[in-house]
Amino acid sequence: MGPRAVLIGAPGSGKSTVGRLLAERLGVAFRDTDAEVEAAAGKPVSDIFVEDGEERFRALEAEAVRRALAEHDGVLSLGGGAVLDETTRGLLAGHRVVYLEVGLSQAVSRVGLGSARPLLVFNPRSQLKKLMDARRPVYEALAVVTVATDEREPAEVVDEIVRGLA
Repeated sequence: MGPRAVLIGAPGSGKSTVGRLLAERLGVAFRDTDAEVEAAAGKPVSDIFVEDGEERFRALEAEAVRRALAEHDGVLSLGGGAVLDETTRGLLAGHRVVYLEVGLSQAVSRVGLGSARPLLVFNPRSQLKKLMDARRPVYEALAVVTVATDEREPAEVVDEIVRGLA
């Protein structure tokens, strides 16, 4: 058992949009760990960061990922920083991990510079670049399939994922 596909990537890579379409294409359910964290905490991710701190958010996130990997057999989307947790990286071994690769300019246009994303509060473009640069090697190491999303329609990305996982 386990997810048919686990989507990872930077903010703005399309994990939620592509994940929903991929799940629909495969005839399975879609699950997003950020939504699960929000449900467990009873508040948005940005409020968890502000009120409880990043450490609390990461603990909730790691538990949501652990549970989803064990229970979910559809398409799973992880928050961009979920892969920073060593235990989570270990749990992802053997799963069909798909890295949705996005360039900085596309990520900025998709996320927006006035976003409520907690790690992008000060100088969002610079912060996003730092996040992407730091996380890219982790994403690449975990992925069994990498799909570039820049200047592509979500359906095209889904087509490539389906081919890559076949």
